[in-house]
Amino acid sequence: MRCAETIMIATICAATINSAYAFGLSSRIQHATSSAFNKRNLHSLRTSSWRSVSVSLKETMKMSTGTEETVDASSPGTVTEIDGAKKKKVKISRILSGVQPTGSLHLGNYLGAIRQWVDFQNNIVDTDEQKTENYFCVVDLHAITMPHEPSELGENTLASAALYLAAGIDPKKSKVFVQSHVPAHSELAWLLNCATPMNWLERMIQFKDKAKKQGDSVGVGLFTYPVLMAADILLYQADKVPVGEDQRQHLELARDIVRRFNAQYCKGNKFKKLCKAQGVPSRPTFTEPEAMIVKEGARVMSLSDGTSKMSKSDPNDASRINVLDPPKVIRDKIKKCKTDLFKGIEWDNPERPEATNLLNIYLVVQEGRTKEDIAEEVRDMSWGEFKPILADAIVAHLEPIQKRYNEVRADDEYLQSVLRDGADSANVIASQTLNSARVSMGFTKRF
Repeated sequence: MRCAETIMIATICAATINSAYAFGLSSRIQHATSSAFNKRNLHSLRTSSWRSVSVSLKETMKMSTGTEETVDASSPGTVTEIDGAKKKKVKISRILSGVQPTGSLHLGNYLGAIRQWVDFQNNIVDTDEQKTENYFCVVDLHAITMPHEPSELGENTLASAALYLAAGIDPKKSKVFVQSHVPAHSELAWLLNCATPMNWLERMIQFKDKAKKQGDSVGVGLFTYPVLMAADILLYQADKVPVGEDQRQHLELARDIVRRFNAQYCKGNKFKKLCKAQGVPSRPTFTEPEAMIVKEGARVMSLSDGTSKMSKSDPNDASRINVLDPPKVIRDKIKKCKTDLFKGIEWDNPERPEATNLLNIYLVVQEGRTKEDIAEEVRDMSWGEFKPILADAIVAHLEPIQKRYNEVRADDEYLQSVLRDGADSANVIASQTLNSARVSMGFTKRF
C-alpha cells in the first residue's frame, strides 16, 4: 500500500480511501475569485512557479447580482458583501480533497472518497452568513514519493480527473485541478521543511513501514511527504480537519508545525514591521487545525484478504475492482475472490472478514438498500449463488460512470478547460497564504 496514496481534505467523512494518506479540512479563510484578475495574471499563475500574483485584500469584485464583495483582511475567513449602504460579513467554508493518480482508481477510492465528495457537493446549502466552496485535486506531487513510471503519470493524472467528473463532480459547483499546477503547494512544503525538525518526521509510522519495503532506495520525498500534506492543509487555513484514526499522527504533525512556525516567525515588533512593509496583516500565518476523528465510511477491503484495505499498490490486480474494469473482468474477479467454508452468509462475524467485506460492497453499490434486508436476502445463500448477484450489482453501479468517463476523455478540450479553471481559482487562494508565509520568514516582495 502506497504512502500518500490518497489525500482527503474535506468536511465530510475521511472514509476508507485505500491509502496511507487521507485527511480532511473545513476552512474559514480569505475569499477571492479568479474573475478578479485579468488574463495576464491568470497566465502568470499557470505558467510560472517562481512568481505569484499580488492579491490586494481590498480589491473589490463586481458580482453578477450587482452587489460588491471585498475580502475582510482584519477578519480571516470572511468576506464583506456590500449592497447599497448595507454591509455584512460572510464566512467562507472551503473544502479541498484529492486522490493520487497512481494506477487505476478502484472501488475503495470511489466509494470511500469520491462518491462522498459528490454527495457533499450536492447537499450544500449556502446562507447569507455562510458559503461553501469545493476544490477537488489530483495530487500528482504525492504520486512521485514512491517509484513511478514517468510515461504513465500524465495519463493517470488526466484519467483521475476525468473519473472525478464521471462520478458526479460538477464543474459548476466544484473546482477540479491538478496539485502540481498550483505552485504554492510545493513551495510552501519547502518552507515548512526548513521549519520542521527531522526527528518529528522520523517518528512517522507510515514512513517506517514503507522504508522497510524499499530499503536503501527509499527517497527523501517519502520521508518528507507528511510536510507536503501539512502544506496542503495549511494553504487553505483549516480550522477543523476530519480524519480517520490512522491519519491522526499526520494531523498532529501539521498542528506541531503550525505552533512552531507561528512561534518562530509571527511574533514581536520585527514581524509587525515586516508585515507593514509588505502590506499584509500582522497576524499568525497559519490556523492551527483541530482533529475531528470520524467513523469510516464505505470500508472496502481486498478481495484476496478481508483484513487488508483494497489497494492500488497491491501487485495482485485480482485483489481489487478497478472503476474502469470491464464487466467480464469484474465478474471473473468476484468469482475468484476469497471466501470461507462457513455455511450461509452473514455480517460482522470476526471469523469471517471476507463475508463482511463482500456484503459491505453489495450494500453500498445499491442505493436504498439496508443491512437488514440484505441480510435477510442472502442468509441462506451459498457463495456460488451470491457471487453472481454481487458481480451484477457492481457492474450495474459502475456502468454509467464508465460511460461518462469515456465521454469526458473523448473531449480533451473540455477536460483541459475544467482543470485550467480549477487551477486558476486554487492559485488565487493558495498564493495569499504562501505570500503571508514568505513575509513572515523575511523574503523580499515579489514583482
